[in-house]
Amino acid sequence: MSRETLGRAPPRRVILAAGGTGGHMFPAQALARELLGRGIEVALITDRRGGGFGPDLPQVETHRISAGALAGRGAFGKLKGALQLGLGVLQARRLLKSLRGDVVVGFGGYASVPTVLASQGLALRVVLHEQNAVLGRANRLLASRADAIATSFDQVDAISEAARAKVRVTGNPVRPAIAALGRRPYAVPGETDRLRLLAIGGSQGATVFNEVIPAALCRLPEGLRRRIEISQQVRGAEPEAVAAVYRDCGIACDLKGFFDDMPERLAAAHLVIGRAGASTVAELAAAGRPGLMVPYPSATDDHQTANAQRLAEAGGGWVMPQSAFTAANLAERLESLLFHPALLARASRCARAYARDDAAAHLADMVCNLSGDNGDERRDPEEAAA
Repeated sequence: MSRETLGRAPPRRVILAAGGTGGHMFPAQALARELLGRGIEVALITDRRGGGFGPDLPQVETHRISAGALAGRGAFGKLKGALQLGLGVLQARRLLKSLRGDVVVGFGGYASVPTVLASQGLALRVVLHEQNAVLGRANRLLASRADAIATSFDQVDAISEAARAKVRVTGNPVRPAIAALGRRPYAVPGETDRLRLLAIGGSQGATVFNEVIPAALCRLPEGLRRRIEISQQVRGAEPEAVAAVYRDCGIACDLKGFFDDMPERLAAAHLVIGRAGASTVAELAAAGRPGLMVPYPSATDDHQTANAQRLAEAGGGWVMPQSAFTAANLAERLESLLFHPALLARASRCARAYARDDAAAHLADMVCNLSGDNGDERRDPEEAAA
């Protein structure tokens, strides 16, 4: 436990509210691991699609409730979402009474909304964690109910003036194996060394990457092409077609729909081409790997562009909007970077300097401090509900 929490009564049990994508679940899992290490019990409330933390953290009780999207398509979709949300609040309220936690931590996304709403009137403190550089819609809805808001970036848009006093920057926790990469030096490629690229598009890849990246690499000078090795996530049933393009250009490639050895591939990469989800940006910084980021243009509130811009402004990478992500433009950018490895080395240093190490510990400190602030004034949930 850090010095910040010494002398405070730690929470007996913390309830995590998270679901949906890995961008919400990874930091929740990291916080759970940190709290368990401090002897604090943890329970997870997720939606009916949520898989929980699996065998990695069997100590964490997982409970599933109904949850509906905050904005449905059309009147029927909105009505369905409202009904699911209402049912989820009732289910979460019953769970919170029985679990008898002290603090609820919401990680954004509609799966977290019922549990945070249900905490009202139960004498539970509420922490929200925002992974992106734009406060998500779920967290915007819940911000007025929160006692504290933890952010991953120094500058986060769409936070109301009333909520800004609750904000503290903790960073976005990353997986331990990736955090460990920051302690390993970046291997600057020499004039004749292999150039290792890693292309990732989130958990399911990005179709546009399948088209643009191979065409761009084939435009590079032959001497450069012969040095390139690319590991690329290829979405759908296209691996053989993409591999054929690389073979015709003399480029070594390793294509898969999903990489289950991401830490090793990230460690080997000289340059990463990817989207700009919160987890991707946090992992690039933690590992100290330069990134050429292509924000997903349909991301809610264009938050991926904001994420990418924060890292680029710190010197840790470059932003290429998808509207400009053509084979010609990408080839030009890659040629300028790969022929000048000093630029890659500088971006690696800047990315690493931008990282917030021990984000999970800082977030856990925030939770423990908040619990301590309640002191002896915490009421029994059954009494609070009476």
